[in-house]
Amino acid sequence: MKSKAVVAALLIGVFFLDFRAEARGPYGSISVGNWKGGAFTNDASGEFTSCSAFAPYRSGITLYVIISANMTWRLGFSNEGWNLTTGQKFPIVLTFDGQQPFNVSAAVIGPKLMAVELPDNSSLIDQFRKSKTMSAYAQAQLFQFDMSGTSALLPVLANCVAKTRALGVERVGDFSVPLPARPPAKPLAAAGPEAASATEKPATIFDQSGTGFIVSSNGHIITNAHVVEGCVGDILGSLTGDAPAKLRLVSSDETNDLALLQASGTFKEVASIKDTAVHSGDSVVAIGYPFHGLLTSDFTVTTGIVSSLSGILNDTRYLQISAAVQPGNSGGPLLSSSGEVVGVVAAKLNALKFVKATGNIPENINFAIKTGALRDFLDNSVVPYQVADNKGVELKTADIARNARAFTVLISCKAKAKVESSRK
Repeated sequence: MKSKAVVAALLIGVFFLDFRAEARGPYGSISVGNWKGGAFTNDASGEFTSCSAFAPYRSGITLYVIISANMTWRLGFSNEGWNLTTGQKFPIVLTFDGQQPFNVSAAVIGPKLMAVELPDNSSLIDQFRKSKTMSAYAQAQLFQFDMSGTSALLPVLANCVAKTRALGVERVGDFSVPLPARPPAKPLAAAGPEAASATEKPATIFDQSGTGFIVSSNGHIITNAHVVEGCVGDILGSLTGDAPAKLRLVSSDETNDLALLQASGTFKEVASIKDTAVHSGDSVVAIGYPFHGLLTSDFTVTTGIVSSLSGILNDTRYLQISAAVQPGNSGGPLLSSSGEVVGVVAAKLNALKFVKATGNIPENINFAIKTGALRDFLDNSVVPYQVADNKGVELKTADIARNARAFTVLISCKAKAKVESSRK
């Protein structure tokens, strides 16, 4: 009985989010992961107005997603602890997976409830649909939401509108959208040689690992976006000698290949980011876990210099470095001779492609993301971090490595390989 009362109380929020004095529903049912809801009508006229779903979060906030009968989208936020002024409006910044932020307006429609009408922006709706995380920044407060089920929810809401329009609220039933059934495979002889060559390989699960480093006492960890791409199940992180702990994906920026993770608990030792730019010829140290388990279970240390202040095709987001890196170094810290972070190790030049293109074998051409992109990403994610510039204080490589041991993290997960066609 208690759970039914909680659901009923949350649905009251959906009624008010309809921007009507009164609404009635839900009709039919929406049940996608933690999302619950259905279709709603205007209580006075009986006219179908919207399809809505809500999901409660541990923070105490309940998030609502609403699509109106005329296909406009809204978000709602409620919290029993709020005491807002009805009618107040204020700006709010929405960010999906650390991508381009969107400036929208929130309207308070009850002491514990505010709503955001999403503009008719295909880019915003597309990012919202594909996002794994969403942050909402308003009135100096940041709210984080796991959006991993949203891609399945939005088609259900759209189906709710279409079905309710066609059948009316009394006949709608379950709005869930089943996945299309896979057609039975034809025998290869009947399908012909062309169809056989285009047969898709089944996806496989494999061990994926990389490196990250702690940037805040709250357990925020920076790595590459490609290190956690395709992860299924838990993302794990461990400092040298410690047992793996579960990490939460906070946000990611695929354009700049950065991801922000978070471990539970507090941390005394965090990496400091160099406050001034590096120069060509500066010494650097790369820390990471290449080929983890095959070469060594400990991290490796390689040294080199900054070869260039730009990457491939003069991409100024990157540094070119001579320090040797291998698969598994990705996401690790690139440190100055005084121990501050001057980049995030990101990529190794593809030797085979380079040979085919030029006939020459490349040596020690590797890349790291500059701290400018890193700091912008942390600022957009509202993560505190330390900056330093120990000018003239050079450390031995062994001392740099010893200090880095306290904040360099092995990151691992089970990942799903992309399904590829056998046609080459």
